[in-house]
Amino acid sequence: MSVTAQSIDEAAERLAGVVIQSPLQYNERLSAATGAKVWLKREDLQPVRSYKLRGAYNLIAQLSAAERTAGVVCASAGNHGQGVAYACARLGIKAQIFVPSTTPRQKRQRMRQLGEGWAELIVRGDTYDEAAALAQEVAAEQGFTLVPAFDDERTIAGQGTVAAEIVAQLGRAPDTLIVPVGGGGMIAGCLTWLAERHPGTKVVGAEPSGAASMSIALEAGRPRDLPKLDTFVDGAAVRRVGELTFAIAQRFKPHMFSVPEGRICSEMLALYQSDGVIAEPAGALASAALGVYRPSAARVVVAVVSGGNNDLSRYAEIEERALVYEGRKHYFLVNFPQEPGALRRFLDEVLGPDDDITLFEYVKRSNRETGPALVGIELGEPEGLGVLLDNLNRSRLTVERVLPDSPFYRFLV
Repeated sequence: MSVTAQSIDEAAERLAGVVIQSPLQYNERLSAATGAKVWLKREDLQPVRSYKLRGAYNLIAQLSAAERTAGVVCASAGNHGQGVAYACARLGIKAQIFVPSTTPRQKRQRMRQLGEGWAELIVRGDTYDEAAALAQEVAAEQGFTLVPAFDDERTIAGQGTVAAEIVAQLGRAPDTLIVPVGGGGMIAGCLTWLAERHPGTKVVGAEPSGAASMSIALEAGRPRDLPKLDTFVDGAAVRRVGELTFAIAQRFKPHMFSVPEGRICSEMLALYQSDGVIAEPAGALASAALGVYRPSAARVVVAVVSGGNNDLSRYAEIEERALVYEGRKHYFLVNFPQEPGALRRFLDEVLGPDDDITLFEYVKRSNRETGPALVGIELGEPEGLGVLLDNLNRSRLTVERVLPDSPFYRFLV
């Protein structure tokens, strides 16, 4: 392997004065929920609000004079591009950054700001992988140096400095390290460094359920394209992991867990409301995995908060997804009689005292005796669903429940 603990330590020296030693904070909420001693590694507080600066700067800082003059090109879902933009502005190197159309506006604006005129942003394709293919074409045609987001030994070495920093701050190796996984750069670097220096640490990889590309690669024995990709967790939505990152993961065999997107949303809200941490979906991925992976009690666990570049406009969707995942938000098609007092009876006879209607919209108006309406109901507690369904069954209304796996549901959430 070309990535070693020594190359990661050398990357840490290269990054001194560029990245901060991000805080390692004990988390009471997660510790109480799991029985373990849970710490959060706050990479969301880096100058570019994610760990991606580590790999980008480590690679670009090692370019030759000729390569610096020619310039660099990269593809990014947002955070890697910010790292490249920041590095190029500091080193005086021109960059072209390809991002998919799904990249949040906030991340696009930050790339332009951090680049300080050195980085040109180009929006192409619907997914990271499509943007990456275009970046590779430009690199080959125009002689730019490609700066991969994860599949390069210099990128991996830079990302692996997170593990070394955690051990130095903690004063010991954690029993378990949980890292988010997209293309596999951070987990590959952390696996490499810990395997050589602290092999007793268990490394857990957390992937979004809709983008579990490393899990499918490990099962198949080679990188494979995901047949379907959910881009909600944009910072970890990669259709195919890297060849090098896969080879490292295959060698060291991390424990992989898929985390439902709704669970990630619930953790984002908990981080914000309870801990004062603003995390993007990928940033909350590792700590959200503690709802799927249960560490042994009294063990020391570190979860990496990998990024905080979240667009404020997404919070309505995040809250909606969280409520649905927690079983508190439900939708129904209700055929109401077209007569005075029908809605009042529905409120009095069907809803519980702590339930609330969050959506009421007639599907169509007509002169018939009944009219169908789409009704969204938020329960006071998830356990109230059984009572609600019983009340609906006893009512004189014709009701059809809209289940989360219905094709119609994607228009609601």
